[in-house]
Amino acid sequence: FDDMFLSEKNENSSIDHKTQRMSDVTLGKGRESQKLIEEIEKLKVEKWTLQEEIYNLSHRCEMLESTTQNLLSGLEKEKETCKESLGCMENRLLTYVGTTMKKLAISFEKLKEMRKNHTNAFFGEDFLEAANRVTKEKLVTPQSMEVLENIWEVYDTYQQEISLCKDKDKMQSLILQRNELQHKLYKAAEEFIVDVDDLPLFERLEILKKLQGSLEIAYGQINEAENPKAFEEFYEWKNARLEKFNRVRQDTDASLQKFVLSFSKIIQIFDTESAILMKSKDVTFNVDELLKNAEHDISQEIDMFVTDLDEKDKKIMLNIYNMVMQKSFQDQNLINKVKQKYLECCQFRNQIVTWLDVTPNIDDLLLIKKRMKNIKAQLRWKLVEKRNLKESDNYSKSEMVKIKEEISALQHDMFREIHSEQEEYEKLIHLTGKFFPELPFLHPEAGILKYKNSGRLIVDIEHNLLNAKPMKELSIKHPVMCCTVKKQKVLLKGYVANSNIETEILERAKKYYDIWNELKEESCLMQPMFLFLCKPDPIMYLMVPYYAGANLGTLQMTAPLIIQETLKVMKGVACGLCVLHKADIIHGSLHKNNVFALNREQGIVGDFDFTKSESERFLSAYTDGFSLISPELRRGQPPSPASDMFAFGCLLYWLLTGKQIKTNKDG
Repeated sequence: FDDMFLSEKNENSSIDHKTQRMSDVTLGKGRESQKLIEEIEKLKVEKWTLQEEIYNLSHRCEMLESTTQNLLSGLEKEKETCKESLGCMENRLLTYVGTTMKKLAISFEKLKEMRKNHTNAFFGEDFLEAANRVTKEKLVTPQSMEVLENIWEVYDTYQQEISLCKDKDKMQSLILQRNELQHKLYKAAEEFIVDVDDLPLFERLEILKKLQGSLEIAYGQINEAENPKAFEEFYEWKNARLEKFNRVRQDTDASLQKFVLSFSKIIQIFDTESAILMKSKDVTFNVDELLKNAEHDISQEIDMFVTDLDEKDKKIMLNIYNMVMQKSFQDQNLINKVKQKYLECCQFRNQIVTWLDVTPNIDDLLLIKKRMKNIKAQLRWKLVEKRNLKESDNYSKSEMVKIKEEISALQHDMFREIHSEQEEYEKLIHLTGKFFPELPFLHPEAGILKYKNSGRLIVDIEHNLLNAKPMKELSIKHPVMCCTVKKQKVLLKGYVANSNIETEILERAKKYYDIWNELKEESCLMQPMFLFLCKPDPIMYLMVPYYAGANLGTLQMTAPLIIQETLKVMKGVACGLCVLHKADIIHGSLHKNNVFALNREQGIVGDFDFTKSESERFLSAYTDGFSLISPELRRGQPPSPASDMFAFGCLLYWLLTGKQIKTNKDG
């Protein structure tokens, strides 16, 4: 058993050994194969590397061949170019001196033209002249002007105190001091006038305007000067530019001088008739260099003229331009101020000279009022005589004619005195406003302020002295009478005016009159002539022109306006409303019987009731069933210019169509 076991063991051992050997052989072969594979891969990589190098070398070789070919081709072209250049150079050398001289002559001619025409612009000479005009020639305010203004300021203060003073004793003291100042002011005004007469104001103003105009054309819009040292910067810039230019010009002149001297020697050398014998050794200059230097220096100077300014230069020029214009405006403002003060002084001197040692009074006004009182008394008596004669059994036609003539003459005298009274009031109002504000306080019986506040309309006469006849056809809402004043038909329109609203009435009347008085007929408003406040009668009478049959209501019934006439008339009405609205006045009484067409072409807006407010006037603007109340008024809103324009539109529509605008209950 042991032998069998050993035998089997040996057999197994032999088998294992063989198997091991076979495994080792197989493993060795695998390693060799792997090694061969790696070598093969390595060879492949080397192969690809070599192929790539071969490709690159081949491509490089092709590039080198191409470059070589191009170089050879370029060399051939260069040879051809050199040959051509040599040919050109030979040709140019044949005419070099002539060509160069011609170019130099052209450049020199251009330089002379530039030196003649462009030097001022190059150096800013226009600004230099302007700067000198507004600085060195600047107008100096007369010393007498400051003295005058100081005295005038104190004088105005005294005048203000006098106008507000209500104490008579204090007022007398203020008046004495004011009168003393008045003499000082008069003297100061005369001194100032003499000083100004010696100043060349008008010449200076013309120079500044001309300077300003030329600079504005050249440089355009004006801006505020950014640099207060603009003048200093400009002078530095100009001096530096001038220094550089002088240096360049000196170089140019030196080159040209050498050029001229050298050619003078050449002329002497080749002058066969010259007594001076010149030899070749005397030619010590290089003509080519002379030409080159002259051409270079001329070109450099020309470049200075044609080269545009850089940003820094432009800023300096802009600053000096703005500063010059600013100084020019300041000087003009000063001149205008001096001129205005001069005119005020002349006016003051001419007006006050009469009153320096004289105190104005109201004697002339009282005398006029006295004469008017006598005339009114005579007129009343003549009217009584006329009435008695008319009712008398011993009626005499010739006597009646005589009385009527006397009444007419007295009425004429009365209106003459009325105009004299108005002139005297105007004089007193002028003196009150200008020199003597104490007059209304010292003479309350004259009613100066009341007359002024009434707009110069108030006249203290009874309407019955005008012998006016009632106009029943016009007396629908108010009494209206007609009379003749200075051969002109006028209406007296009566309004109830109690003392509680008298001030408001006068304010409205004055405002309306002032507008008419400023524009007269151009206002397209009816002229308010006089306002009669007949106390104790509570009725106020306004006198206005009588345009018989010229209102739109009458015209459209008798001879309707055609379209062209309507447009002309309503254009005038629109103008009148525009004038009122600009003065913050709302008419409120625009209707067909209060708009007039003079000569069928001139539209006139009639007056309105000064005793009523705007709202009250609008509510009464209802004529013959023709309502012109605007929608906003129906809604309870206050009147406005639009309310007038609504009435205007309704009238225009009515004139063009003959119909009223249909409206709802709310308008």
